[in-house]
Amino acid sequence: MTTSAEPRRARDLGVPLDGEPGRWNAITDVPGVTVGYTTLVADDPAVTRTGVTAILPRGADLAGAPCAAGVAVLNGNGELTGRSWIEEAGQLQTPIAITNSHAVGAVHQGVDQWLAQHQPAVAAQWMLPVVGETWDGYLNSINAGSVRPEHAHAALDAAASGAIAEGDVGGGTGMNCYGFKGGTGTASRLVPAGERTWTVGVLLQANFGSRRELRVVGRPLGRDSEAPCPMETSGWFEGEVAAAGGTARGPAVPGAGSVIVVVATDAPLLPDQCRALARRVPLGLARTGTTGSHFSGDIFLAFSTANSGGLGSRMGTPAGTVESIEHVSWGAIDGLYTAVVEATEEAVLNALVAARDMVGRDGHASFALPHDEVRDAFASAS
Repeated sequence: MTTSAEPRRARDLGVPLDGEPGRWNAITDVPGVTVGYTTLVADDPAVTRTGVTAILPRGADLAGAPCAAGVAVLNGNGELTGRSWIEEAGQLQTPIAITNSHAVGAVHQGVDQWLAQHQPAVAAQWMLPVVGETWDGYLNSINAGSVRPEHAHAALDAAASGAIAEGDVGGGTGMNCYGFKGGTGTASRLVPAGERTWTVGVLLQANFGSRRELRVVGRPLGRDSEAPCPMETSGWFEGEVAAAGGTARGPAVPGAGSVIVVVATDAPLLPDQCRALARRVPLGLARTGTTGSHFSGDIFLAFSTANSGGLGSRMGTPAGTVESIEHVSWGAIDGLYTAVVEATEEAVLNALVAARDMVGRDGHASFALPHDEVRDAFASAS
C-alpha cells in the first residue's frame, strides 16, 4: 500500500532517467501552456471515478490562436476529435481536453460553450474542439453520464501554469495502466540549441498495457510485482457480459486500454515536424514495456507554440496573403525527438507512481504500483 506522505514521482523513488527536465518537469514548462482538471469521485447516485483534463496551448487569453500541430496513431481503437482539421491544415486552434470514452460528446459541447463565452470572435466562425478519450469503465460507471459540459468549463477555468497534479486526477481519475492503477502523468525535457534552449513537455492519460509487460528502466517490475491484479485475473469482464444478457467469451484481454499523449514545445516547427515528434511517442511508451494491444487506442498530438501570429487560416484573410514562419532545420531536429521519447517514458512512470489504490463500481479494485518494489529495484543504483 502507498500513503499520501510518500513520494509522488518516479525520480523520488530513485529511478534513473535520462535527460534534463524543466523546472516543474511537466508540460507546463513550455511557456504559455496551462493545464486544469475537474476530478469527479462520488458513490451516489452512480459510482463515479472520472473527470476532465484541459490543456490550453497558449493559455486562456489566446485560446483559439493557432499552433502548428500534427497527429500520429499507433493503434486506432480510440478517439481524438478535431483530428481531420489538424491533418488538413497542420494546425491546432482550440483547447485540448481528455476524458473517458463515453463523455467525449459532453466535453466537446463544454469546450464549445467555453470558447463561445471566452473567445466569441473565434466561436463566431467555427470550432472543432480536440477531445481525446480512454476507457475507465472498470472503476467508473461509464454509462451514467456523470461528466457534463460544465465539468469541461471548470477544467478550462482551472488551467494554470506551474507544477501540476498527477495520478488520479482529471480524465485520468479512473484509469488503469499495466494492471496497476494508472491515470495522468507529465514530464519535460530541456533541449540545448546553440545559444537557445527549447523545452519539450508531455502530458498523457495512461490506461494501457498488461501487467506482464511493465518495465521500469529495463527492470521487469510488472512481471515480478506482488501487487494484486484483479482487472486481469478475476474474470470480471466475463461476468459483466453474462449479467447483461450476453455471451461471455472470457476475462478482460490483458493490455486492452488506451493512451492519449499530448506533446508541446516552444521550438519553431512545421506541421510535418510536429507529426514527426508525435511519431516518436511510441518509442517512449515502448521503453515502459507495451507492445501496443489491438484493443488499445493509442493516439498522439504534438504542437508548437512558436510563430505566434502565423499560420492564420480564419475566414476573411485577404486574397494573396503570404506568411513566413521559422522552423527548426530538419537536420537539427534529433534533440527534440530524444526529448519526446525521454519525457514520454517518464510521464508514464510518474502516472504510475502518483496513482493510489482505488475501489470503484461493483467493488472493482485497482492497486497502485508498490513504491517499495520500485525503490528496491534501484537501491544499488542510487
